[in-house]
Amino acid sequence: MAALPVLLPLVTIIALITKVSSPGPVLFKQTRIGLRGQQFLCFKFRTMKMNAETVSHQAYLAQLIGSNAPMVKMDAKKDARLIPGGWLLRATGLDELPQIINVLRGEMSLVGPRPCIPYEYENYTIMQKRRFASVPGLTGLWQVSGKNKTTFSEMIHLDIRYAHTKSLWLDLKIMVMTGPALLHQVLETRMSRKDDASTAANGTAQVAKKTESQSPHVSSAQLNAI
Repeated sequence: MAALPVLLPLVTIIALITKVSSPGPVLFKQTRIGLRGQQFLCFKFRTMKMNAETVSHQAYLAQLIGSNAPMVKMDAKKDARLIPGGWLLRATGLDELPQIINVLRGEMSLVGPRPCIPYEYENYTIMQKRRFASVPGLTGLWQVSGKNKTTFSEMIHLDIRYAHTKSLWLDLKIMVMTGPALLHQVLETRMSRKDDASTAANGTAQVAKKTESQSPHVSSAQLNAI
């Protein structure tokens, strides 16, 4: 309650920016998997365009689950489904502020494993489902332990480890570590998006140069003769 004077103006600003930058509702509601595999309705600020397709995310997620690749978000690759500024809201975690509603309803906690999407849950093994032994949280051990640099398997083990060792002291430690972790994530995402933009620009320039070199050359004498 003490944080309300700070949160209310912030929430209002984010809501206004979302409404102005993209048509559609401010809040995004999605079914998530929580404690012991139970489903609940999770709230977030909408950071994607209305009716954005999910096939690409499902395919990307399946690839991450079946590999040892780092869990880099699609945001870092200039996801075309995002609304203007959506990547920043997601990188800072500000898009998850409405999940305070879920915390007040007892469906989430301040600290715990992230709640997953049903189609992700369907791909879990029995061992991997042990991560749902804890109430999902706004932040967690995985989020402050590398997150986008960890593999899916490492995320699972960190969440299970938290379930076995959770305590008030560990929760306080994770909350203190969350700020620096989010700052690092913002800088990392920004750098990745900048690199992707630079690569795309170079690729376009090379194509244009190649096209120009293949075009028939007309001399000034030929032009004068026309």
